[in-house]
Amino acid sequence: MSGKKSPIEKLRNIGIIAHIDAGKTTTSERILYYAGVSHSLGEVDDGSTQMDWMDQERERGITIVSAATRLEWNGHDINLIDTPGHVDFTAEVERALRVLDGSVVVLCAVGGVEPQSEMVWHQATRYQIPRIIFVNKMDRLGASFESVLDDVRNKLAATPVVVNFPVGTESDFQGIVDVVRGKFLVWNNETKGAEYDVEEIPDSERDRYEEYRGELLEAIAGEDEEILQKYLENEEITEEEIHAALRKATLKRSFFPVFSGASLRNIGIQPLLDAIVEYLPSPLDIPSPVAVAVKGEERIVREPKNNQPFLGLVFKTQTQRDRGRTSYVRIYSGKVTEGMTVEVPRLGEKERLARLFRMHADKRKNLKEAVAGDIVAVTGLKLAATGDTLCEGEPVLLEGIEFPKPVVSAALEAKSSGDEEKLQTALNKLSDDDPTFRVRMDENTGQTLISGMGELHLDILAQRIRREFNVEIRLGRPQVTYRETISKDVAAEAEYDRFTGGNENFAKVSLTVSPLGRDEGIQFADKSPAEQLPPEIVALIERAIREATESGIQYGYPVVDVKVTLQSGVYEEGRSTELAFRNAAIAAFRDACRHGEPVLLEPIMSLEIVTPKEFLGGVMNGLAQRHGRVTANEPRDSVQVLRGEAPLSQMFGYATDLRSASQGRATYSMIFSHFDTAVRTDQFVG
Repeated sequence: MSGKKSPIEKLRNIGIIAHIDAGKTTTSERILYYAGVSHSLGEVDDGSTQMDWMDQERERGITIVSAATRLEWNGHDINLIDTPGHVDFTAEVERALRVLDGSVVVLCAVGGVEPQSEMVWHQATRYQIPRIIFVNKMDRLGASFESVLDDVRNKLAATPVVVNFPVGTESDFQGIVDVVRGKFLVWNNETKGAEYDVEEIPDSERDRYEEYRGELLEAIAGEDEEILQKYLENEEITEEEIHAALRKATLKRSFFPVFSGASLRNIGIQPLLDAIVEYLPSPLDIPSPVAVAVKGEERIVREPKNNQPFLGLVFKTQTQRDRGRTSYVRIYSGKVTEGMTVEVPRLGEKERLARLFRMHADKRKNLKEAVAGDIVAVTGLKLAATGDTLCEGEPVLLEGIEFPKPVVSAALEAKSSGDEEKLQTALNKLSDDDPTFRVRMDENTGQTLISGMGELHLDILAQRIRREFNVEIRLGRPQVTYRETISKDVAAEAEYDRFTGGNENFAKVSLTVSPLGRDEGIQFADKSPAEQLPPEIVALIERAIREATESGIQYGYPVVDVKVTLQSGVYEEGRSTELAFRNAAIAAFRDACRHGEPVLLEPIMSLEIVTPKEFLGGVMNGLAQRHGRVTANEPRDSVQVLRGEAPLSQMFGYATDLRSASQGRATYSMIFSHFDTAVRTDQFVG
């Protein structure tokens, strides 16, 4: 791990993102090996990876939590975060992308752009992150570089520009052609890919090279006036000019450079590392963050300079039994030192940073100081949570991190009544660390319910409770987490007039509730006559209504996608109280929802099924029986690729049925798409 400080322009904060099984962690392990951070090639299949350090990750061969490390390449320091590819752990991707400056998108040469690839691509687009693409697994049966390029154009609506391309595929994969240098790179098996030979381009690849070279020059000519002039006049364009133009276009996200290789066979990693430092941004190349002053709401730009006041964002917390709580922080401006006191503006509290660390997966190295642009781990924060701003000087707030809502729930209990307290402690710590993991008490049954992003998510959390907290538990069958909404406008009025505790409590509230479109959330508007209600009472009514949306209309599920408009209220000095207005607002809201033709919403999942063509009919019939529908059906070599959607409630146990329908040869992936009106309401657990 690098211990020295480097200029901020020589720093890269990048993530590796991909669909599950695209070879993301294998690529990260090769990067560490060739950069000299590790001294052996970690393999996912035998559980020897460094970035997948949790027992569950090594046992299952998947990434569950994002892991950070630091390496050096060509005089640059790189903070690298390896993220999960499974949809159940999308929160790990979300919080990593929030603080990264650039990313490498790993695509499988066989699977192309798969559902989770699309999801992480759109997440990166939302955060305006420059990306380069690495087409991995060129040695696999069915690999097709050109098909992946078509997928990028069609499924991601992005423009790929080939910077190197593979020579041969499957067992005949030989190496790659560097389009910028005009050379053929062949890796040395005896050195485990640490060395490669630079040769002339084979005659058989000359036409492909000329075609990709022409496309690359045309693409950069559109980004640079001087290169355009040279291009039109057929003048030579130097390697340095090409690199500069590629960097400029990559930072603008005008197009996305594409590289190729086979990580498992140790081919193509060094050019990928070169591209990370050549084309992806330093903290100086991205827009400076805009913070909002807590007092006055002034917008303040903080440049990534060490002489600015400290400003950072907690993007992840991690609790381990032997280490306690570790917080991961991106430093946007200023310096941070061991023992420093910082403010948490959301809470209006100050906290002390006990120690600073440079992380390498689960290993850490103590630091005395960290500077603007860096990513570090800190201990000592007891109150600050994921998404919290840390600062010194004037309290300011950075934009937080939004996470998807859980879609699956299950009842949970300790096997021994004596372990109930330990269980609650474990649940509190896990829910603090994972924003997509929720814990609540069912008011009707008294059961503890845990909610997450899928069956695998809940299963992993249950294992962690058993292993890390030594609590034996019973986990119920997963159930879908539904939502409720209304389908027509309705008005309601409620009055609260009680004499309690020797005090009068009076309030009257009139409001209307209207349905909104899907995913529009809860909106509140105040149209009450001016000065009819004190501002603090209006704010209290809004808080009460938002609280009421958590407990549902008919079935107790959260209410979503409604607009509540406060029309009027009656406030009498000396009689009206906050308690009265809170109760009146909740009563009016619930009454309106009951008369608003309530409907149940269920999570709809987006599916991709890959099946041999001879089983297509049976697979489609099986999906139809689960109320699913096919939206696209396309051939890919010897298989058929189905895209569609289905209610999550119908998809439990689907893997077993799909194996039966295809003699074990079909595969599928599934990600959350949206909420829609429930197909059946006779089968859920309320």
